[in-house]
Amino acid sequence: MVRKLLLVFLLLCCVKNIAQDRKPRFALGFNYGFGSEFSNTDYTFTNHFYKVQLYYTIKETRNFKYEILVQPEINFAKHQLLNFYFVKPETSNFEEKRAEYTKLKDVREYVLNLGFLIRKPISKTCSFYVLGSVGPMITDTETERMSEGFAFADVFAIGFSFKVNKIDFDIRPEVRHVSNAGLGSKNAGYNTKNIEFGVSYPF
Repeated sequence: MVRKLLLVFLLLCCVKNIAQDRKPRFALGFNYGFGSEFSNTDYTFTNHFYKVQLYYTIKETRNFKYEILVQPEINFAKHQLLNFYFVKPETSNFEEKRAEYTKLKDVREYVLNLGFLIRKPISKTCSFYVLGSVGPMITDTETERMSEGFAFADVFAIGFSFKVNKIDFDIRPEVRHVSNAGLGSKNAGYNTKNIEFGVSYPF
């Protein structure tokens, strides 16, 4: 009986040591970001958003780390048409639509982005990375540039992370394009420049 207990104890110690030596492959994070449209004369678009982020490390080499991530997001935006000539006279009821679209509108976007990230460590606690992501989106408001309903959000970002104890802090400037790939009657889309701040915890 004593031998069996000793054997179980030694086995548990080995499992614990292996688990401690294993680097975590997952990380769970939360990001907040905000931004606005690139300078133009046609429209305004300001936004702020919240993301939950699930990271998974698929490969790690001496110089680089490769990760995929899933990013559920809710985006709160304000949009207004500035150039009412964007709505052409050949559009049915164009005068009414010009009057409607030039009003300031609240827009909600619900997004599920899937991303790929290449990370370059520069020390034990800091790293740079590039990130590209794309995903389906639902927008709740029709504008002169976008139909209500299904669309896609594309993001390209360059980021910097630094670790304090086990928590990673993140700063991520990015460019974002939203359109519906021609699936709706309106597909001019929006182009914005954003910045995100986030935290994540490996497990």
